[in-house]
Amino acid sequence: MPVDNLPEGCRHVRNAASRFYQTEFYKKAAAGLLTSALLILWLGEYTNADQLLANWFYDPQSHTFPWRYNWLTSTFLHYWVKKAIVAVGFLLMAVALLDAVKHLPGISARMRIRLRIVAWSALLIPLVISTIKRYSVLACPWDLQMYGGDAPYLRLLDAVPPGLQPGHCFPAGHASAGLWLAAFAVFWLPEQPTKAMRVFLSGLGVGFFLGIVQQARGAHFLTHTLWSVWIAIAILLVIFARYAKQLQQPA
Repeated sequence: MPVDNLPEGCRHVRNAASRFYQTEFYKKAAAGLLTSALLILWLGEYTNADQLLANWFYDPQSHTFPWRYNWLTSTFLHYWVKKAIVAVGFLLMAVALLDAVKHLPGISARMRIRLRIVAWSALLIPLVISTIKRYSVLACPWDLQMYGGDAPYLRLLDAVPPGLQPGHCFPAGHASAGLWLAAFAVFWLPEQPTKAMRVFLSGLGVGFFLGIVQQARGAHFLTHTLWSVWIAIAILLVIFARYAKQLQQPA
């Protein structure tokens, strides 16, 4: 049926879905990333939001973060939930790899592309974030002098004191275990862009929640998690752009 003859609601969905393939969509997304990066940078460099949230979780009487060793935050949410999500990611990567070697039966061309997008996201988002973290000089809140540790507090753009040992705490690594779940939005593209956006935001929400858990334990600052979310969105957009045209293949 020609687009002009579709009911108005169907035309709206069709037009919204088609924007996913247009260069203009990614130009606007890149502009949004630049703007959000400046906002996060401003939040970390020129406000005390990080310290205020950390102070809220910190107990000055005991000089500890009470949630640090709590079973719910340290064992269940930090260990078991992360392990479960990582296991799902490895399973999807294994299936995608097997399918790349020899096409598995029952998987359509479009489903194959969707699977690869999710698999690449599960691999690249944690990998990139953990790599940056490995070379980061910024320390975790629980290691800072203001919270009973030995390391000085540094903002992202501060000069590094000579001889300072790397803190390996930026950006938030635990959040990355959940952020890649936003890639599942591709299973609703291009036909259901509204639902895809909900899934995308829900996946980011899972990662952000895991980051908040770590903030409660004293492992990260707010901006550590926000930068992880930003990195994840940037990686997802690159992956989506790489496969956008191929998603137009028949189901």
